[in-house]
Amino acid sequence: MTLAALADAVGVTVVNLSILKNNRAKAVRFSTLTAICDVLQCGIGDLFSVEAE
Repeated sequence: MTLAALADAVGVTVVNLSILKNNRAKAVRFSTLTAICDVLQCGIGDLFSVEAE
């Protein structure tokens, strides 16, 4: 799925999804996360990973 298609399905802008994708977001709404998970058929935990610096 392209970023543009995901943005359209979730109801957010491509710019906002790009900010999330590139780890530049300072905050994210729970409703946005759940909408992304609904579209991708995944859990919220599937969207995150922890990496050592």
